[in-house]
Amino acid sequence: MKMRIAREQQTMETMIGIYCRDHHHTKKKMCVECQQLADYAMERLRKCPFAPDKPTCKNCTVHCYRPAEKQRIQQVMRYAGPRMLLHHPWLALRHLADGLSQ
Repeated sequence: MKMRIAREQQTMETMIGIYCRDHHHTKKKMCVECQQLADYAMERLRKCPFAPDKPTCKNCTVHCYRPAEKQRIQQVMRYAGPRMLLHHPWLALRHLADGLSQ
């Protein structure tokens, strides 16, 4: 399961990176605002009380994001989710499979 959390971290960082690149016109590094959101998301994943049997956040019974960050991450995921299939198809399919397997 550690591998699954690492994959979720990679997926989250990739999604935030896509969003940042397209909305904030960054190249290699995320802007400060998006990097803070990524750091917050990584911290939430590290502290997940359900590890190692962690469900995807969408299927979780405990929503550990603060309201402002939850709104921001939902915005990022709505935008970047469909684009993941083009840019990172394997990562996107694994994320979808993780959500369906619960």
